[in-house]
Amino acid sequence: MPQITLPDGNHQNYENPVSVYDVASAIGPGLAKAALAGEVNNKLVDTSYVIEADAKLRIITDKDPEGLEIIRHSCAHLMAQAVKRLYPDAQVTIGPVIEDGFFYDFAFERPFTPEDLENIESEMEKITQENIQVSRKLMERDDAVSFFRDINEEYKAEIIESIPENEHLSLYEQGGFIDLCRGPHVPRTGSIKAFKLTKLAGAYWRGDSRNEMLQRIYGTAWPNKKSLKQYLNRLKEAEKRDHRKLARKQNLLHFQEEAPGMVFWHDKGWTLYRIVENYIRERLNNTGYREIRTPQVIDRVLWEKSGHMAKFSEDMFMTSSENREYAIKPMNCPAHIQVFNQGLKSYRELPLRLSEFGCCHRNEQSGALHGLMRVRGFTQDDAHIFCREDQIQAEVLSFIQLLYSVYADFGFDDVIVKLSTRPENRVGSDEIWDNAEDALEKALNASGLDWTIQTGEGAFYGPKIDFSLKDCIDRVWQCGTIQADFSMPGRLGAVYVDENSHKQVPVMLHRAILGSLERFIGILIENYEGAFPLWISPIQVVIVSITDHQADYVKEIEETLKKQGFRVESDLRNETIGLKIREHAMQRVPYQIIIGAKEVETKSVAVRTREGKDLGSMELSGLVKCLEDEIACRGRNI
Repeated sequence: MPQITLPDGNHQNYENPVSVYDVASAIGPGLAKAALAGEVNNKLVDTSYVIEADAKLRIITDKDPEGLEIIRHSCAHLMAQAVKRLYPDAQVTIGPVIEDGFFYDFAFERPFTPEDLENIESEMEKITQENIQVSRKLMERDDAVSFFRDINEEYKAEIIESIPENEHLSLYEQGGFIDLCRGPHVPRTGSIKAFKLTKLAGAYWRGDSRNEMLQRIYGTAWPNKKSLKQYLNRLKEAEKRDHRKLARKQNLLHFQEEAPGMVFWHDKGWTLYRIVENYIRERLNNTGYREIRTPQVIDRVLWEKSGHMAKFSEDMFMTSSENREYAIKPMNCPAHIQVFNQGLKSYRELPLRLSEFGCCHRNEQSGALHGLMRVRGFTQDDAHIFCREDQIQAEVLSFIQLLYSVYADFGFDDVIVKLSTRPENRVGSDEIWDNAEDALEKALNASGLDWTIQTGEGAFYGPKIDFSLKDCIDRVWQCGTIQADFSMPGRLGAVYVDENSHKQVPVMLHRAILGSLERFIGILIENYEGAFPLWISPIQVVIVSITDHQADYVKEIEETLKKQGFRVESDLRNETIGLKIREHAMQRVPYQIIIGAKEVETKSVAVRTREGKDLGSMELSGLVKCLEDEIACRGRNI
């Protein structure tokens, strides 16, 4: 006689085993109709799952984050079913949920076309109208291999062959279409209300360029048509703000095939980069950090000791010289410990905060590269804090205060905070992880921030707090992080002498605010659509002459403003004033100074904003005051 405990604490008793759907029906017909899955004793299950013993149950609907993921995973199956109906010779391979949607890879004799995409989407609509039941069945591994081979799904059979023998696998069936999946899935195809196929791409089988090329179809799914429409509008806005297009248009940077995933910074883009870097440098210097510089290439022995070679080797670039193998550093932490290890430290010297604008390289798959957002060579605003265990909370709180202040200066006020706990693949004992997770949780509670847990998403060496910011079109970007590491310092021989003259291993806090400078600049470009706040604009003022007669006065103004620290350019071209104004407005220059005969005569300046507002004539000193006041505000809305 199972007793079901609901989230509100109420209990329901049943004489016989009962399904998740039956419990939802007993609560009310509305919940039964909305139910997509259940969470039984913290495990997600289908609505058909039968509960045989006392259990805690939460009904999952499309209002829950888990519900949205279930919808998207089910929609990937829906798409695969539609493809098989229309193109029976296509083979299905892998179809996971991704951020804001899903994809499925197919092997097919010819390339899919945009017209095929329309046909597949129409067929998906038909299948949802049929409201086909989705059912789960178990099958032994070898039987599953034979089954998929018999229906000519060689890729699926190959996936299953890589699973250990004697495993029982779950399959999901809907209207004759069967796919391998852990689940759970929606109870019926009609539960999927709103979706859109978005694009086609190529993808190597199992992500290996030595394998055959497959065809990837991307899609998105949402609880309702309204949410889908809002998302598609965000996509249009994001396309307009694409940093790669804006960077070319504003002559900031470029990429090319000879250096995949590496940035060619142009002078204006490098000016922007240095403004961001120097700003962070100043903030860190003012907060007690000591800036260091460590080598790019380090013997693999150090990476083996740190644990990175075992956990991270596929993402590392390797090189060799004189029979020694080296790694081009993918991160800075082992090198920072080497700096700490120079000279025995006293407990009085802790916390010791070491920062570095460390240039790192990671062997990202070429298909994953995406402008500044995903690169192979990048620089982090990285730092490591070596401290005693009793100093963790104060250091984390200080870091959080600094991070929020920095984000506000760049115009970001909406920050999402998540605590990521121990992953399956990790180093260190359970006791070490208990201490590390407890320390971060206490610091978060003391901060007064709202936060959530991401179970199993910590780094291999320790738990972490991640800080994600929302941009102006509500996209979420994970940037900042602070990670408590009780393992790596000991693995690499870091010690300090405590107040009793005993050697102790320090705790190391890995932390970054912007993360990758390249990626953060990409976020800035898209958030502001290239119209940066005055303080970080590569060119703050352009001085435009109406005729050649104003050239001397233009140069005089330019020299005066440059001496006062402003980034200024002059435009003395023999072009119409209208053309010059339009071009500089398109370049998103914050202010244009228009100089004609009247301005020369009165020793004044006519000022125009990039939004097209005419501020009229004023003395140069008045403009300087206006610029200084705006720069002082940085990106804050004051």
